[in-house]
Amino acid sequence: MGIITVFLIAISLAMDAFAVSVSNGIALKNFRISDGMKMGVFFGLFQCVMPLVGWVLGNSVRVYIEAVDHWIAFILLLLIGGNMVKESLCKDNDEEGCNCDFILTNKKLFLQAIATSIDALAVGIGFAMLKVDIIGASIIIGLVCFAISLAGGSLGKRLGEVFEERAEFLGGMVLIAIGAKILVEHLFF
Repeated sequence: MGIITVFLIAISLAMDAFAVSVSNGIALKNFRISDGMKMGVFFGLFQCVMPLVGWVLGNSVRVYIEAVDHWIAFILLLLIGGNMVKESLCKDNDEEGCNCDFILTNKKLFLQAIATSIDALAVGIGFAMLKVDIIGASIIIGLVCFAISLAGGSLGKRLGEVFEERAEFLGGMVLIAIGAKILVEHLFF
């Protein structure tokens, strides 16, 4: 498999991470470049490691992973997005003592990274069947995802400035929509 093909696969795998990064950038009140770097590292690292794991697993567990990957991604994104929506509504109600600002914790990033990299696991299984140089391909996938996630966070910051008060609500709805898209694509297409 050529480098251009691997690069195109990397871009397609990074699109969910890009959308989640945009959503995080929208929701973060004081987005900094370090937040974008942190997202890039989490998403890029998971996108790099998951094809390696898939390659190692090969065909032995492919059927099991493909049977549930879309449900795992949907549930994780629904929970994270739903929590963001809930926190934004808490702010709208202006409850006394309500400290509901969106915080980009390592736990949130870990769950988001898993949800957005499950497809990369399946790609790794495919790479095993095609005898692809998995180390080189995984590095390209990780680096592309890092760059795209960093750009997504920066774009989200700008969108957050435009949407201001509704930014976290919008970010949560975007995560829920991404989860629903993943589920629908796997169930019906």
